[in-house]
Amino acid sequence: MPLELLRAYRPELPAPADLDAFWADTLAMSRAAARPSALRAIEGPVRALQVHDLTFTGFAGDEIRAWVTRPHGDEVLPAVVEFIGYGGGRGLPGERINWAAAGYVHVVMDTRGQGSVWSLGDTPDPHGSAAAHPGVMTRGILSPEDYYYRRLFTDAVRLVDEVRALPGVDADRIAVTGGSQGGGTAIAAAALSGDAVAAVLPDVPFLCDFPNAIVRTPSAPFTEITRYLAVHRDEADRVLRTLSYVDGAILARRITAPALFSVALMDDVVLPSGVFAAFHALASDDAEIEVYPYNGHEGGGHRQWITQVAWLDARFGR
Repeated sequence: MPLELLRAYRPELPAPADLDAFWADTLAMSRAAARPSALRAIEGPVRALQVHDLTFTGFAGDEIRAWVTRPHGDEVLPAVVEFIGYGGGRGLPGERINWAAAGYVHVVMDTRGQGSVWSLGDTPDPHGSAAAHPGVMTRGILSPEDYYYRRLFTDAVRLVDEVRALPGVDADRIAVTGGSQGGGTAIAAAALSGDAVAAVLPDVPFLCDFPNAIVRTPSAPFTEITRYLAVHRDEADRVLRTLSYVDGAILARRITAPALFSVALMDDVVLPSGVFAAFHALASDDAEIEVYPYNGHEGGGHRQWITQVAWLDARFGR
C-alpha cells in the first residue's frame, strides 16, 4: 500500500460490546491473586549499572520474571518497561543495557511460554490449550477467556503495577516500549493501564488489524492463524471474535498518553497497514510515527532508539 494510502488507512474494526468489562474483570482477578514481588541483586560483568532479577505475579497469580537495570545510586528516575518480540525471552542479565545507560530504570519482561527461538526465557506458561498450530498465536484461540494473549497482556499490565512501586522509580514517569510482539504488548499495556503509563513507544508493532493481517501477511507468525483456519474451516467467526479482544488497532483507542510509533514499509512480517491502523486509532493529542521506507521487519534499529531517547527525554523533562 503506498504511503499516501497508509496515512489515510482507518479500517472499521468493531470492538466487542463487553471489551471493557472483559479486561476489567481479567485484571481485577489477577490483581486479587497477586503476591509480593521479589527483587534480587545480580553479580556479573556489568559493573557500571545495577542489575536485579525481579519476580512478580501476572495473570492468575502466575510467577513472571523480569530484569531491572538502572544507574547506580538512589536517585528517583523515570522507567522504561520493555516487552520482547515473538519467540524471545528476557535474555541474560545485562544483555539489554541501552535504556539504563541513557539514565532510565529499564525493566524487561520475560515472555511466558516463549524464549527459545532467538533469546533466552525463564517463564513457563502453565495453562493448557485445545488443538493449536505450532507457536502461540492459536493457543486457546476459540475463546477470549482462554487465549494466550489475554495472559501475556495481563502480565504486562501487572508489571506496570509493580514497576510503579519499585524503589527509585518515579511512578508518574513510566514508559512502555517493544518491537514487533513487544510493540503490540506495549500498546496493550498502555491501553489497559490507564494513567499509570505516561508514554508508549511501539516499534513495528505486531498483533494489530487482525482481519486484514491474517489474509494478506505473507510471513509468519500471522500465518499461524491462517493455517489453523485452513484446517478448522468452520471456526473463522469464533477466531475473529477472540482476536477482537486483543487487537492493538482496537485497544489503541483507549490510549491518551504521548505515543511514538515506528513503521517499516518493506515489512512482510508486520504489514505497515496494521501499524497505521493502530496509530490512527490513538486517542492521544501527542502522537508521532517514524517511517522507514526501505526497511523490513528490523525497522529503524539503533537509529530509532536514538530518536526514542530524544523524544522521551523531552516528554519526561530530562
